[in-house]
Amino acid sequence: MDQKKHPLNRPAELVVWQQFLSGDTVAFAYLMSSHFQVLFRYGSKFSKDKEFVKDCIQDLFLIIWERRDRLNSEVAVKPYLMASLRRLMNRSGQSRTGLSNEIPGENQEGFDIEYSVEEEYIEQESVRVITQRFKKLLDELPKRQKEVIYLKFFQEMDRNQISEVMDISPQTVSNLLQIAIRQLKEYWKVELLTLLLVHFY
Repeated sequence: MDQKKHPLNRPAELVVWQQFLSGDTVAFAYLMSSHFQVLFRYGSKFSKDKEFVKDCIQDLFLIIWERRDRLNSEVAVKPYLMASLRRLMNRSGQSRTGLSNEIPGENQEGFDIEYSVEEEYIEQESVRVITQRFKKLLDELPKRQKEVIYLKFFQEMDRNQISEVMDISPQTVSNLLQIAIRQLKEYWKVELLTLLLVHFY
């Protein structure tokens, strides 16, 4: 399959997923190659051990291949894979360190956003400076608030997809977004926030 000529929009992605479920090895290879970078970037926000992240991604695809006859044929593929990787990394990390079964708390390290806002959205120098200052504010948010902002604005996921990835309720997603944006408003000018959110929505 030609990835450049056939970008993975939702319907096409679902077709590939269903072909994979039927045992199509070409679809399986395409599924891996087309999602690897997204999964690697996402996994790298939880762990700085790049080899560990790669191993977890490889394990994830081996697991879904082995269990393909039991998987749902109607899924949002990217959120499903991201949620599965998140859970797998959590379990694998616990087995490596002997940690409890709980995901790290709000104030612990565990989610690091690497921004590419300048390259993707910003061309004017004045706006670039504003973005750098806005990034600093985002970096001061608690871990889960940073993650929900990343999934919403950088991965363009809706509330239900974020809920699936983070394993929290849709209402909790809304609450986290509202709290994060309220905190940003408290520490920065409203017009700055409005300017940057226009780029993200």
